[in-house]
Amino acid sequence: MANTQALRDLQTRLAERLQQVRTETPGVSWLAVDCAGQGLLLPLKQAGEIFQLGPLLPVPRTRPWLAGVVNLRGGVTTVVDLARFLGLRDTTLAPLPGVRGPSRLVAFNTALGINCALLFDKLEGLRHAADLVAEAQAGEPAPDDAPRPAFAPARWRDAAGRWWQEIDLAALAQWPQFLAITD
Repeated sequence: MANTQALRDLQTRLAERLQQVRTETPGVSWLAVDCAGQGLLLPLKQAGEIFQLGPLLPVPRTRPWLAGVVNLRGGVTTVVDLARFLGLRDTTLAPLPGVRGPSRLVAFNTALGINCALLFDKLEGLRHAADLVAEAQAGEPAPDDAPRPAFAPARWRDAAGRWWQEIDLAALAQWPQFLAITD
């Protein structure tokens, strides 16, 4: 008898929680990364798996920001040094095939239809829109007030005062300069 009552209570709590989830407005969440000292936000719905950087095989006659290719889960994946692509790191320096340490790769979500992973310096965790203030609402401009490309739609500030640039991976995957990998 006690088990029957416990089961009914559980079902009631589950039904209440399901109803609560249906009425909640979903929040926006990002994977936060550090890229040459710049905080970047990658939409969770557009990001794929996170990998440690393995041995990179350089690809000749490509742009300096194309770090090479790497084996991820048995498949060859193109690796883009995001800091170099965004102009945050000097492209005249030697390529990065020996990079180790905290560097990580974030693969694009397979739904985006691009077999690519982004190289960044450090994983910073998750960020939620509820915990950040949009640039327009911050009351002060971000440190870099330069025009942004379409794949960089918004900047956000956290409670500690750090600015974060949102990167729309779907827009980046279609950006002509991103797709033009050869010199």
